[in-house]
Amino acid sequence: MIKLKNSAFVSLIAVFASFNVICDSLLGPPLPFSGVWYSWIFISEPTTGIILGPLAGFFSSFIGVMIGHFIYFRGPEEFLFTIGAPIGTMISALIFRRKWKIVLIYYLALLGAYFVVPISWQLPFWGMWDVYLALGLLFVVIFFVEKWKNLWDVNSNARLLHILPLSTFIGLEADVLFRIFILIPCHTYRILDFDVGELQFIWALGAIETSTKAALSTAITTIVGLPIIIAVRKIGVILSKDQAG
Repeated sequence: MIKLKNSAFVSLIAVFASFNVICDSLLGPPLPFSGVWYSWIFISEPTTGIILGPLAGFFSSFIGVMIGHFIYFRGPEEFLFTIGAPIGTMISALIFRRKWKIVLIYYLALLGAYFVVPISWQLPFWGMWDVYLALGLLFVVIFFVEKWKNLWDVNSNARLLHILPLSTFIGLEADVLFRIFILIPCHTYRILDFDVGELQFIWALGAIETSTKAALSTAITTIVGLPIIIAVRKIGVILSKDQAG
């Protein structure tokens, strides 16, 4: 377990919090806005969780988006939706550390809450295809890793080439799912005065936008994640529960 008193680890929390502030303060890529990830926070949140772990990662990401939202103000309601970012950070950390059950319960609970709301039946089912894909990948990972545990060896650089993208993608889609939960099951769409037509447009737009951003973040995390992990381990910081089963 990571000792929080370790100065190197505390420094990492500060570094990642600052990185999250920067990413959340910048206008996102030139894609149509569907209401998810107006900034570049989707780039930093998976790596934050993978390196720092679930709790420290959540804390670091939370600080980042709260400060970032004051710098790049997107409206008061966005402070609620952006809690999805630290949750996505936490889910990426849990996946990396093989905590499948918590993640599976999270996905099934929030999707269940979504589908029991009548207005969800009027929204395009395919509009959330990337969330369904993430859940499907989670089932696949659980099945294969429980049979062949060495497939998820985070101490193997070769294994990290599939562990990093899976941890990233499932974590990011968990972020998306939280924002959907706030919007639909929590009926925030009524406060924002969205009618069915506007929600259908957002769902259609999001099917392209969120998947594109998730793919971009997954590629970046896969490329830079391994060097970062190697560097972090060299300074003596052990990733929390690296070999957890």
